[in-house]
Amino acid sequence: MSEIKNVTIIKKANIYFDGQVTSRRVLFADGSTKSLGIMLPGEYVFNTGVKEIMAGDLEVLIPGEDRWMMVTGGGSFEVPAQAKFSLKIKTVTDYCCSYIG
Repeated sequence: MSEIKNVTIIKKANIYFDGQVTSRRVLFADGSTKSLGIMLPGEYVFNTGVKEIMAGDLEVLIPGEDRWMMVTGGGSFEVPAQAKFSLKIKTVTDYCCSYIG
């Protein structure tokens, strides 16, 4: 997804890990929400409230898996609600997270 049309963007940034990860909320007319952001190189652990679909150039360890998965070139992964997942970021990475629920 390189362009998003007809949305509302919340200007106030979500800032995590001392500024290493930032995002902005994007609200769609159908009521769905996404966040768009940037992650600097590092390793991060996130918790979900609702099911999430995330895209970006990164490595992810999804709950219940024992191997890291590489996600690149527009690929994505899904994380269930109320779960914890780990990310390894090698280079500055744009990401998009869709909230399902």
